[in-house]
Amino acid sequence: MASQFGRGFITVIMLISKHLSLPPVRAWNGLSDHMMEMEIPEQFKGTEIEEIAGDLRQKVMWHQNGQMDADDLDGVIRSMRRLVIAVDKELGIKDPDAGRYD
Repeated sequence: MASQFGRGFITVIMLISKHLSLPPVRAWNGLSDHMMEMEIPEQFKGTEIEEIAGDLRQKVMWHQNGQMDADDLDGVIRSMRRLVIAVDKELGIKDPDAGRYD
């Protein structure tokens, strides 16, 4: 059955990233829907990746629209950066870096 809001791990990360590129008042709209079918791959269970993904899920799911939109979004962006760097490390990249593009 087709997923309405995306299913998987990297697929969901990509969909969340699209939201994070929007202004805070628009970024939150529908963001939590993507977390519904986010799956942690078996090889990442029990690792820092699973921990960061859980932190990301919590930040997204607990956000209440209209309250601290920009501040909460900054926290989600930091978690996403940590997550993708952790995935790169797990995949064998010795020194991954998100760069400075603020």
